[in-house]
This record gives sequence, structure tokens and C-alpha cells, in this order.
Amino acid sequence: MTARSDHRAPTDVAELVALARSGVIGPDPAECRVSVAFTTTQGARHVSRGRAYRNTVISVRVGEAVGSCAVEPDRTGADVTDCVGEAVADLLTHPDAAIRTAVLDAYLMNAHPHESSARQVVVGPGDSLAKSMARASAVVDLLDAVPGQRVLVVGVVNSLLHHLRARGLRYVPCDLKGGRTEWDEPVVTDAEAAVADCDLVLASGMTVGNGSFEPLLRTAVAAGRPVVVFAQTASAIVPWFLGSGVTAVSAEPYPFFWLHGGPTTLHHYRAERVG
Repeated sequence: MTARSDHRAPTDVAELVALARSGVIGPDPAECRVSVAFTTTQGARHVSRGRAYRNTVISVRVGEAVGSCAVEPDRTGADVTDCVGEAVADLLTHPDAAIRTAVLDAYLMNAHPHESSARQVVVGPGDSLAKSMARASAVVDLLDAVPGQRVLVVGVVNSLLHHLRARGLRYVPCDLKGGRTEWDEPVVTDAEAAVADCDLVLASGMTVGNGSFEPLLRTAVAAGRPVVVFAQTASAIVPWFLGSGVTAVSAEPYPFFWLHGGPTTLHHYRAERVG
């Protein structure tokens, strides 16, 4: 399954933005406006887990869709609420990369809803840890990895690491913040340098928001490593790169699994295999 089989896969986000601004992949962006904009700030420590973490996500609504981009908890930058009433065409050139990402995400999701082109995977109700583990299991399913292979995990999520370990997969945890995992393993900070020593790449959609997505994708393609993306940030953006190095996507638009205990939905895409 491909996300956008009627359009050639773009080679980078700038090309996708140019397509959006030209109106060839959706409605005229000069006529589309942001109606709602907000920030979600979350702190969590799952029962039985030893560490707490924080998430901050900025989101905008265009039509029926909410697009999002995670940012650092101590982020400084433009207030996303200033986007309310502004045209998508103007916001796609906004100086703040996080706002550009959230707006592009919302515009694309409004024009191409996930439900029309993806397989839905329901994460059932449960407490925060149960839902985190269920989401992680579904994401790891997309890797099609075999025991013994090494996975570069860009954007450390301990539930993902748990499922990789349970399936006999080795991994290299990578995150710009560095630090150590729940199992006291060192977290590397240079994803591109780690690609060559791994068999597959599992990356967060946050790479789109922080500008590291394209360099990582280019490096992985050059090394012949398949790339799977789990995307809350840029959930409607990343599927456009199926066929340009991305082999599968777990897209999870707002509201995310960690916001409530009821069922939530992942939208899974796979690139078509040739031959």
C-alpha cells in the first residue's frame, strides 16, 4: 500500500511544501485558514517504570484535520495561537519550523484523510503503560525484522525498546538529548553516523520537525537500509515519502494514545514492493 499513489514521491520536505503551495496536491492554500491552534503539554511516568518524561506538542486545525509537531518542553519561539485566522499559504513560509510542520501536516491531512489510504490499527483501552506497550508492538510489527538484526532507533521510546528486546532484536538507541535508556544503555546522538552499523532504521516523526529527517533518509538510502517511521509529529507528511526510502509508516494524528484511556487509532502504510 502506498499513501499517495497518484503522485510521485517528493525527495524532501521543501519539495512537498512547494507542491502544497502550488495547490496541485490539495485545495488552494491561500483559501485555507487555520481555525484553531493550541499547545498540549504532558508529563508522564508509567506505573512500574523508573523514569518520567515530558512532551510538548503544538497543533493547528485546518478544516477537519489537526496537524501537530512536537517541540522541546522548554521551547522558545512564536506562539502558535498567533496562527489563528492566517492562510496556510503564508504559514508554510513561517520562520518557525515547528509551525511550518504543524500547518503542512494539517493541510495534507485535511486534503488526504488517513482513513482513505491506510490500514487502521486500534490501540485498545487501558492505562498509560498498557497503551504505550500496545502502540509500540504495532509499530515494531512494521519492521519485518528477524532476530539478531540491529535496529537504529531514532527518538528513544522505552516501550519500543522493550518490544525489540522481546523479539530478539538488537538496537542502537539514538536521541538528540543523549542520556541512557531504562536499561541503562547509552543513547547516541548522531543518527547518521550510526546507520552503517545497523540493518534497519526506526525513526520518530519528530525528525521532520527538527530538520534531521532528510539527512537521515539520504544516509539510510545510500546505505541500503529500510526506514520505518512512527509519526505523531508529521503523521500526514511522512507517508508522502513512501517510495523515497521510507518503507512503512505508523501515523498517529492528534489525539495521541497518551491523552486518554479509551481506544485510539494508528494508520499504517507500507510501500509497494517491486518485483
